[in-house]
Amino acid sequence: MMRIIAGTRRGKKLSTLPGEETRPTLERMKQALFSAIQFEIAGRNALDLFAGSGQLGLEALSRGAAACWFNDSNPAALAVVHRNIAACGFENMAKETCIDYRQCVKIIEKEKNRPDLVFLDPPYRRDLAADALGLLEPLLPAGALVAVETGRDEEFPFFGLFLRGVYRQGTVKITLLEKKEGQP
Repeated sequence: MMRIIAGTRRGKKLSTLPGEETRPTLERMKQALFSAIQFEIAGRNALDLFAGSGQLGLEALSRGAAACWFNDSNPAALAVVHRNIAACGFENMAKETCIDYRQCVKIIEKEKNRPDLVFLDPPYRRDLAADALGLLEPLLPAGALVAVETGRDEEFPFFGLFLRGVYRQGTVKITLLEKKEGQP
């Protein structure tokens, strides 16, 4: 069972896509990540680029993020995201798109309010995390935080972002990165 861990929607149960196509972030991993950034969430514009069920973006909204853009290229996954957004009452704080992540980044490039809290949880072992991070990094404002979930043994370039922490459990790893002031 997935649920919101803390904030205004604490304990709210979330739906997930049945089957093996999406892989929800483990609750302990989510708890470790959000404990590390808990005092840095309020007012941020979040992006859940490979949303799946939307649980990371919804957790951020529950903890005070100003808005979240949820994207998933799978229409069935985005339908689950839509239901979860409605169940949490975050419709006025959420934007949803069902497009390839590269197209989403191209749209972000034209946005005035670019995300400064990014969740990347793509399918493992396809180098999608590296590709998405490489596309997003030049668009991120100073102080932006990026959480990248990969398989435990996967490595990827940080594109000049500062490593804040690495959290591991079983076969999963979350890498927390930050764009420091003065970075191009």
